[in-house]
Amino acid sequence: MKEAKSVKLNSQQHQQHENGHFSPFKFAKLLDPEASWDKDQLGDVLHWIRQVVALFCGLLWGAIPVVGGIWIFMYVLRFMLHALVNCNASDLYRIVQSVPSLVSSLVIFLAISTGIIYGYYAMILKIDEEEFGGHAALLQEGLFASMTLFLVLV
Repeated sequence: MKEAKSVKLNSQQHQQHENGHFSPFKFAKLLDPEASWDKDQLGDVLHWIRQVVALFCGLLWGAIPVVGGIWIFMYVLRFMLHALVNCNASDLYRIVQSVPSLVSSLVIFLAISTGIIYGYYAMILKIDEEEFGGHAALLQEGLFASMTLFLVLV
């Protein structure tokens, strides 16, 4: 009984492959400049590349240790209010010094991530970006999700 279900399932999957309804993804296509891409496939690949970069950078920044974005914002807000209420200039000065580290960390991550994505589709795949909505559409694939992942991991 189980063998019959398995054979039936395998034959259905094989028919889907032949009909073109289900196309298997091959990793060799990731580095092939001659491969044809549709908009959804390329968008998915760029999205997941950016997530891997965010995971790597977030873990690296967290190990260094650089502090995450929302916590820095909450820290800055709390101490600014405390410093303003108590008029403590040293606390206010310490807060102002910590803000550039958050901004610079995020800017460095965005530059690395965007550079990798641009290099991948422009230099490795050598695609015509206008066919896929231009540079802006390709560069924003997975951007906000990767920023979130980066900030959670930092």
